[in-house]
Parts: sequence; C-alpha cells; structure tokens
Amino acid sequence: MQVARFVHHELPAYGIVDGEEIVVLRSDPLFDSWDTTGERVALDDVRLLSPVIPRSKVVGIGRNYAAHAAEMGNDLPVEPLVFLKPNTSVIGPDDPIVLPPYSREVHHEVELAVVISRMCKFVPADRAADVIFGYTVGNDASARDVQRTDSQWTRAKGFDTSCPIGPWIETDLDVTDLAVRAWVDGELRQDGRTSDLIFPVAELIEYVSGIFTLLPGDVILTGTPAGVGPIDVGQRVEVEVEGIGRFGNPVVRR
Repeated sequence: MQVARFVHHELPAYGIVDGEEIVVLRSDPLFDSWDTTGERVALDDVRLLSPVIPRSKVVGIGRNYAAHAAEMGNDLPVEPLVFLKPNTSVIGPDDPIVLPPYSREVHHEVELAVVISRMCKFVPADRAADVIFGYTVGNDASARDVQRTDSQWTRAKGFDTSCPIGPWIETDLDVTDLAVRAWVDGELRQDGRTSDLIFPVAELIEYVSGIFTLLPGDVILTGTPAGVGPIDVGQRVEVEVEGIGRFGNPVVRR
C-alpha cells in the first residue's frame, strides 16, 4: 500500500494511492487510523508533499555500499557510520534543493529510506520489521567540499532542503534486492541495488536503536550506491527505488 501526503483544500492531507487516484484519509495513519473520508482525487491533480516530516530526526548512514566507499577513497566501515540530519532538511517532490552559500560542490545521493512506526529502543535485528511503517525514497544531498574540510558532517549534510523524500511511503515491500537509481537532467548517474548494502535494513535498525530512541516518523537513510556527483543551478535531480517510485527536484541558489 502506498501512503501519500499532499495538498488538499490548501492543507496537508494523507491518502492511499489507488491507481491514478488517491483515497483521502481522515488523518495521518502513522499516528491515528486508516479511516477514509470517502473522497477520491486524481493523482495528477494534486501536489505531493514529503510523505513524512520526522517529528524528531533523520538518521543517515554513510559508506554503506562498497563501490561508493571506494569511489570516495574510503575503507569499508567495520560498523555503521551514523550521522543526523535535522527535520528542517526534509522537502518533498518538486521542491527546490537550495544550494548553501558556503558550498560550491553539492552532490546527489539516492537512498532507500525507512520510516519508523513507533517509539523503540534496543530493537534486535530479527524484530526490526515490527517497527517499520514503510519505505520511501530519499536524496541525501551533501556539500562534498565542506564534508572534506570539516571534522564532522553537520554543515555538509544538514542544510535546509538537503533531504528530499518522496513520492510516497510503500508499506509492503521486500527491500532485499531493489534497484536504486538517480538521474541528473535525464542522465543516469547512479544505478545500484539494495542487495549490495554492507549493513542491511534490519541490522541498521538494531544498531541505530542501540544509540538513541527512535520515534514514530523518524527516517533512516540506508546509504547511497556508487555514482554520486555534483548538481548545479538549473539542473533537475530525479531519484528512484524500485517498487516505491520516482520523483525529482530542481536545483537553485539564493
């Protein structure tokens, strides 16, 4: 089932994607119920929003594909490399990625993203499915020049608009072997598979929940495959995970 967040009567609303239509829900199913209003709207007629705005945090995982670690000149991590992005970094489909004034080299990074369903701590890997609401597609836009010079990644990874998420949440999906792709102006830049993750989803949830409590709506970005590269003003970046969907964002500087 695909759960979308969209503008309806000038307000954010939630719905279930049903072919070319959205069945409107009464409230956010992550926090309330699956009750519908009985209304349907055409998918082509709505503006999609980020399917979730984390109440708490976006958890990023670095260097979780061997080929990406190699292209960046890094060794493989012996345990997950964790960083945080604030919820103010999250935007939705077609919202602009605004390049920060302190960077001249921002890269795209397509990622499978996991949406947490409930408050949890110390979740064993074999129980990880119990705390997953669903999956979506993320783009961990990264100021690579700043990432190289700073001793930590806050400026590089946490700037406003650095975390496009969309187009919706897929609640029922086997994510063990899915294509993960990114395009810039129609040119395929990244083409990986989740089967190449060094640390798969269940292990990431166990590891991350051992560091801090996860809350409903928290998002875990699982890492990006090889092929990352620069984006610039006037370009459009599109990202896709097989079985979920594809969306894009224009790139601007203000």
